[in-house]
Amino acid sequence: MRPSAIAVALSVCIAVSADAQNGAPALGTPDPARITGGTYAVDPHHTQVLFGFNHLGFTHNAGIFAQPTGTLVLDPKAPAKAVVEVSFPVSSIATGVPKFNEHLMSADFFDAAKFPTAAFKSTSVEVDEDEAEITGNLTIKGITKEVTLDATLVGTGANPMSKKETVGFSATATIKRSDFGLGYGVPMVGDVIELRIAAAFEK
Repeated sequence: MRPSAIAVALSVCIAVSADAQNGAPALGTPDPARITGGTYAVDPHHTQVLFGFNHLGFTHNAGIFAQPTGTLVLDPKAPAKAVVEVSFPVSSIATGVPKFNEHLMSADFFDAAKFPTAAFKSTSVEVDEDEAEITGNLTIKGITKEVTLDATLVGTGANPMSKKETVGFSATATIKRSDFGLGYGVPMVGDVIELRIAAAFEK
């Protein structure tokens, strides 16, 4: 018989509680000393890009990209040499409005049939304690522009669920959609897009 979801959740809680009682950190904490370094794979279930835009001057609306692939190469002794590469399927876009999702995937916007992915690859990293400026090349709809992410370390350590060493970050950036061939509707709908990123990587 398969264990119930409640039983599984209870066993996880007991394990986490036991780790805490033993003095071992059970959850992620923003402690760079816990990073061992190496190559990490992006956790597609907990990495998302939220994009926000102004609609007709009335509202600030948002959408999300998810299910990425990619890697992070990290050396805790030389954090400025870190390299991150992440690719998002355009088909993962979600705004809560199916017709809008379809329009965003059309040639007016992402042209997903021709350009199925959006990608970012870092070119330089400047680190200041638990914060970093990550500069890299963002490619959308076949157009590549330099973008800088303002990133903050959220947590490090062993994931109590997967038991894998995990590193998590949050990041923000601002881009112009017209720079990437997504200028449909400008200026009626805002050209400036605010990006908020949650990124997790597992070793």
